[in-house]
Amino acid sequence: MAAFLSDEWLDVVRAAASGLVASGLTVRLDVTAGDTTFSAVVVDGALETLTPGGLGDADVSLTLPRDEAVAVAQGTLAPSVVFMQGRMKTAGDPGLLLDLLARSAGADFAAFRDEVAAATEF
Repeated sequence: MAAFLSDEWLDVVRAAASGLVASGLTVRLDVTAGDTTFSAVVVDGALETLTPGGLGDADVSLTLPRDEAVAVAQGTLAPSVVFMQGRMKTAGDPGLLLDLLARSAGADFAAFRDEVAAATEF
């Protein structure tokens, strides 16, 4: 089991994301209360890079508290709900953000999330 947000967990995410389809964009995710930041670069539907630290020029940036990040990772809370309730701060292109939130409601994301959650110690 990989500890949530650890380097080992990032490896689990990389492996699980191999079949995840997304548009070419860069996403930065900041998880507060642990000051954890990682960035994902998705190109032509494939996760190209997932690294600790942030990208200053990300297309979309998401910031959420650790408890919310855990709930999203476990599938008990939808990213769109966290966004709509104002508990996730966002920056960047609003159109890409809405596309990203819509994709998070699909079956591909659910399968990805469940695979990662099964290998994660929260």
